[in-house]
Amino acid sequence: MAKSERADWQRLVAGVLNKGRPADQQLSPEQAEARLRTELAGGIEVDPLYLRPSETPELGEPGRMPFTRGLALRDADLPWDVRQHHDDPDAALSRAAVLEDLENGVTSLWVHLGTDGIAPGDLPQVLADVQLDLAEVAVSAWDNQVNAANALLDLLRTHPGAKGGNLGHDPIGACARDGASPTLDHLVDAVRAAQSVPGVTAITIDSRVYHDTGADVVHELAIALATGVAYLRRLEQDSISPAEAFPHLRFRVAATADQFLTVATLRALRQLWARIGELSGVPEADRGAHTHAVTSLRMLTRDDPWVNILRSTIACFGSAVGGADAITVLPHDTVAGLPDRFSRRLARNTQSLLAQESHVAAVTDPAGGSWYVEALTEDVARKAWAAFQDLERGGGVIAALANGTIADLIAHARTEVDEDVATRRAPMTGVSMFPNPTEAPLVRRARRQLPANASALRPRRDSGAYEALRDRATAYAAQHGSAPVVTVRTLGSQRDFGGRQMFVTNLLAAGGVLASDEGSPVAIIASSSTAYAEHAAEAVAALRAAGAERVLVAGRARELPEDVRVDGEVYDGMDVVAFLRDVLDRIGAPAEGAGQ
Repeated sequence: MAKSERADWQRLVAGVLNKGRPADQQLSPEQAEARLRTELAGGIEVDPLYLRPSETPELGEPGRMPFTRGLALRDADLPWDVRQHHDDPDAALSRAAVLEDLENGVTSLWVHLGTDGIAPGDLPQVLADVQLDLAEVAVSAWDNQVNAANALLDLLRTHPGAKGGNLGHDPIGACARDGASPTLDHLVDAVRAAQSVPGVTAITIDSRVYHDTGADVVHELAIALATGVAYLRRLEQDSISPAEAFPHLRFRVAATADQFLTVATLRALRQLWARIGELSGVPEADRGAHTHAVTSLRMLTRDDPWVNILRSTIACFGSAVGGADAITVLPHDTVAGLPDRFSRRLARNTQSLLAQESHVAAVTDPAGGSWYVEALTEDVARKAWAAFQDLERGGGVIAALANGTIADLIAHARTEVDEDVATRRAPMTGVSMFPNPTEAPLVRRARRQLPANASALRPRRDSGAYEALRDRATAYAAQHGSAPVVTVRTLGSQRDFGGRQMFVTNLLAAGGVLASDEGSPVAIIASSSTAYAEHAAEAVAALRAAGAERVLVAGRARELPEDVRVDGEVYDGMDVVAFLRDVLDRIGAPAEGAGQ
């Protein structure tokens, strides 16, 4: 696009945005374009239009510096590891699930051990039917990573020719997860032990610890990089050079329904880790970051869990396009508890369909060369590197955990996320948008939980605030025999009130509240400005006479006649969570957490 063509485009944008604006508030073409820019979490800006740069950057090649495009050319027959997650403490059930997964498209296993998963001593039973020469096994644990690693090592040592796996050591991540102070003393023994068994690597840096708590992608990457550097330094103290240590480090990252950001995150991670490898004197062939992408737990919802299938499909697509070496799709019923056979089948089939039928696997780095993706990758990389340097200047990741720096960064990001969720700038289908308050919840066997610790970084899903509202509404229904209601009084004809009636009904449903003609302490009038002018005064008076303690208007109060007074407004962009909390309080719903 020539300069003149861009100017023409800007003028067209301004023409659209200036429609209906007063003459003294007209936007210039440049201002109009600026209005279309979007700022993502972490300060990442997305432009409305991306053009070929005047100097085309060198994109590089897969398997070569800066590894942005992947570790190697993709094998269309086996483009990535389809890695299923297993954490059912019932060893017999896990054994059956593992076998079923491997017989139906899964190529490697991820087994979570410990208090909140499978007992380390049960690992041989769980993997009894696995041909270990064909499938890699990665283990993870939060409460005793040494025991988990040893369980896998002992098993692999008794199976000569086993393909290998990962021991799952990540002491910094584990301590962030449970609030303890990390020690890196066992890392050297872990790497040495891994070196004694062919195909085994020792460390997986799990940045999901920070993502699931609320970190934005910039700080998720920065903390992951700082953790990797901390491990390299500790290993070097015991004569394990970075060149020797690099092949033993793996990264596990969250993949979200923002497909482009997921693509950019994976590409940026490889680029930055390769830079650290370069500065550490690691041979070029070993500098690429091996990545395991996992669909985000934070984005999954308890209510209307079927939408999770769509979220996870998009996240899996972004992971595949971004060049993840292994991908895990969490089943859609993960939030409800331990998944069943059907949900596990859907999870693994998601990858099979994308690889084989959608042909995502047919091209290496399919997004490479897109000016948007390349710019987004560079933006993520630049900001993550700056955040990483800030952590290093502050004494490193361990110091940042100890002094609360990381907790503060996450809290700031969490506040922004909560605001976007509450105002529905970040809408969640089935939860904050188009909810079904009468749906029957999924019932699954409960997952074991780790003991709570006040300083731990605990997973916190984005939909949690709305789920708490729904829980209060459910408790009210259990006490009263029916769901809580708000009076919604429509005025005029269907043509007048239809749109706002639907808006209000869906907004109330996000908190488990039904719109009704019945009397309620809270009432809402819903219609057009024209109908308000004719009917609002009478309707508001009637509602107050019927006992409504709080009368609200759908839309803005300025649409009402001057002599009509209401107690509040219901409009798009409001803090929906705060509004629904107030509604449930006034209706008399049990307090959050009561009776649970």
